[in-house]
Amino acid sequence: MLISERLRNIKPSGVRRIFDLARQMKDPINLSIGEPDFDIPEPLKEEGIDWIRKGFNKYTPTQGIPELREKIANHLRKKGVHFEEVMVTAGVTGGLLLASLALINPGDEVVIPDPFFVMYEYQVLLMGGVPVFVDTYPDFRLREVELTKKLTKKTKLIIINSPNNPTGAIYPKEDLMMVVRIAKERNLLILSDDIYDNFVFDAPACPCIGQLYENTLTFGGFSKGWGMTGWRLGYAAGPKEILQQMITLQQYTFSSVNSFAQKAAVKALDYPVEDMIQGYKRKRDLIYEGLKEKFNVQKPQGAFYIFPEVPGGDGEAFVEKAIQNNLFIVPGSVFSKRNTNVRISFAASEETLFKGIEVLNRIS
Repeated sequence: MLISERLRNIKPSGVRRIFDLARQMKDPINLSIGEPDFDIPEPLKEEGIDWIRKGFNKYTPTQGIPELREKIANHLRKKGVHFEEVMVTAGVTGGLLLASLALINPGDEVVIPDPFFVMYEYQVLLMGGVPVFVDTYPDFRLREVELTKKLTKKTKLIIINSPNNPTGAIYPKEDLMMVVRIAKERNLLILSDDIYDNFVFDAPACPCIGQLYENTLTFGGFSKGWGMTGWRLGYAAGPKEILQQMITLQQYTFSSVNSFAQKAAVKALDYPVEDMIQGYKRKRDLIYEGLKEKFNVQKPQGAFYIFPEVPGGDGEAFVEKAIQNNLFIVPGSVFSKRNTNVRISFAASEETLFKGIEVLNRIS
């Protein structure tokens, strides 16, 4: 067998399978895509194009260009996030991979609130670690009883993602403080995936672990808030000892990060996105109001997903029925050890959302 042992538990992404199926259909109602439906703002596109024309197309420093690292550092300081070092990564997913390589030994346990972004589980498995899931149903809150019963002497890390993919939940500060208290007691590192921190609908901002706990690796990026998904640009910030190892690993994996995108990102951190976020708040309200009569559903506070429980409690069967009606959504089992829910992205036009709501209510 030529394939490595580390891949024995890895299977293709269920999200990508839905994406590929949707591409084969004519005019699908596609509410599966975890990607902003707006383009990169014109000034940021022009900034990137300008640097391409200036010839800024070569390799960059492994840890990122100095001006972007400083800009990110200032951005995090304004938010009150604790960190000692900053690096630029190939998206948040690239940063998480570097952190996993730097931190997870075979047999280490990594605690992940369920539901969760699918990549967390498989990056842990790739390192030979053990993903340990903490149930947050039905209201997607972090509860001390559920968390502490999953902790052992082998626990190495806790991963927190807020605003959350797939639920759209934002963990309240009291939940995060509880996690921080437990992490301090056990000297655990927390990985905080803040990629959706621009998408907050009912408050000026959301609390994040990095504001509350120094032993945090904070990840953020430009894919969601500024629509720069294809430019693959993120960052990691945290304890210097860990970041230095991640920078070394980047030398031997990604080498360096997209050159012109880094220049555009310097400008992006000053580019206002409030109007776009307000547009997503309207879409959030539209889909929540459209589904709440027939579905057991929590109102999302952030990101651009809603995660209703389906009638009958079989998310995969419900998705099959939706696909038969030309509607593409993702079964909750892709993101969870339960199969009771479905993930719906409202990163779509209002016309598409109305069509999707009609189908969802009709087949429920």
